[in-house]
Amino acid sequence: MTTVNQAGFTLWLTGLSGAGKTTIAVALEGKLRERGVRIERLDGDTVRESLTRDLGFSKEDRDKNIERVTFVAKVLSRNEVGVVASLISPYIAMRDYARAQTTNFIEVFVDAPLQVCADRDVKGMYAKAFAGQIANFTGVSDPYEAPVNPEITVHTDQETVEESVGKILQYLEEQAFIPSSVNVPA
Repeated sequence: MTTVNQAGFTLWLTGLSGAGKTTIAVALEGKLRERGVRIERLDGDTVRESLTRDLGFSKEDRDKNIERVTFVAKVLSRNEVGVVASLISPYIAMRDYARAQTTNFIEVFVDAPLQVCADRDVKGMYAKAFAGQIANFTGVSDPYEAPVNPEITVHTDQETVEESVGKILQYLEEQAFIPSSVNVPA
């Protein structure tokens, strides 16, 4: 597949644990690669296994986590690579920091009610957090500051993965960050 001429951008998917950030990011990555878009996906869980494994979940460590991911997104996006970053990133100030540091930042609020996220939790983390067994659990014992004015909001309790991905692709097309689906190179 031929790659397309493109500007770098940073799609920053934020939302509670279990909201669907990774699921959407993986599906979106595939659709973008099909269109020849140079893309890298930075997932919160994967990043914590490598780039930020030395960090815990205190506010200070969460901020350092976002600083490190932002640096990677900054380097990639300024070099005309699209970045799909899917991280809880619970604090508005740190998402604003990422916006200021990266090229063509697009905040995507992956919105799902807390109970829906808890119901989806196959690891049982929410149950432990509700029982007080996990400290600093976002949305339960630690705050999640929802985006005030995101460029895109997807409601994963009301939309299919395909519908959510479609909304994001449509935005990227409208902003001319990616080619329209009718102009995908063969």
